[in-house]
This record gives sequence, C-alpha cells and structure tokens, in this order.
Amino acid sequence: MRTLPELIVPAKTAIIVVDVQNDFCSPDGALGRAGQPTAAAMAMIPSLQRLLAAARAAQAPVIFIQTIHEDVTDSDAWVGRLAGKVAAICRKNTWGAEFTEVAPLPAEPVVIKHRYSAFINTRLDSVLRTLKVENLIMTGVSTNVCVESTARQGYMLDYNIVFLSDCTAAYSQAEHDMSLYNMRSHFGVVATADDVIALWKQMPALAPA
Repeated sequence: MRTLPELIVPAKTAIIVVDVQNDFCSPDGALGRAGQPTAAAMAMIPSLQRLLAAARAAQAPVIFIQTIHEDVTDSDAWVGRLAGKVAAICRKNTWGAEFTEVAPLPAEPVVIKHRYSAFINTRLDSVLRTLKVENLIMTGVSTNVCVESTARQGYMLDYNIVFLSDCTAAYSQAEHDMSLYNMRSHFGVVATADDVIALWKQMPALAPA
C-alpha cells in the first residue's frame, strides 16, 4: 500500500466534502429536530475548515457533495427506507439543503447526489477524471452512511482512499468507529486533518512564495 505522503500529493488528490448540510449537521435541521444527536457533526467542522484552508493553499481540488431530494428522485424504494421517521430531508431550495459553516469557492465544483453514494448517477467520476485525480480525501457526514458509501465505491473505481477520522462524523461513536475500522481494514488509510496538513507543509513545492 502507498504511504500517506504519496496519497496526498495535491496535484493528484481531491478533498471530497460529503453532505455537510443543515439537515444533517445543525441541531435545527431535520435530523436534529427528529432527535438525532448532531453534536459530533458540528464538532468536526473546525477541523474540516482547517483542512479546507490548507487544501486550497496547497492547490488541491476541493469538491463539495450536496444531497438534494425532490419528488422526481423519490422512488418507492428510497422513500420506503425511512419508514416515515423523517418527513423531509434536504429538499430542493430549502435551508436544510444548504451547507453548514463551510461553502465551496466559486471555482470549486458542487456535485448533486440523490442517494448515499456520491458516485451514483452523478458527474463525480467525470469531474475527478478530468482533474486527473487518483486519490480521494474523504470528509463529511455521516461517517457510516454517505461518506463510507462514497469511499467504498471510489475504491472500487480504482481511487486511493484517505479517510479522515476527525473530519467525519456519525450519529453515534459506535457507528463512527465501525466505519473507521472498515476503512482501515479493507478500503484505504485512516488519518487526521493534522496528519495531512503537516505533510503538505513539508512539501517543498508548497512553500509560500
């Protein structure tokens, strides 16, 4: 397996920000109002903000993933999985679908998804191939659902996966830890934001002018 320094070379690496949106992260969002604990999602955002600042300084591409649900993508199978637990999550043109305390810069792509994996019926793979990306640094929520689903599929599409333990969050520690175990055991490298940022700072080509 390649080492972490090899897996974060900025020219070959994209930061994938999955579903850092109000309905998933804010206590006032749909999941928070439904009783899901969103504290971990909110707590990881400062680490994510530091990572994004460092990635932009290193000129590594940042790609935001945004869940949008609307009637035309709500199949019976998809809606049925919720069993009525949450009536509306990330509906199109709502506050709940907006990003939480992070946002793409004007030139940074936003990929809209309607399912757990950001590769299903989206342009993500085309964007990554165009940017000549080989490595994905995975961040966002929730660790064990949308982030893991995207990471798994990315790995099976032959991308190298770096999964950040402190830039991802789930709705329980057990779920978060199990996903980290899965990633570490089968799909990629688990690291922290500080691990990645420190290595970027050591790369001579990235020293500020």
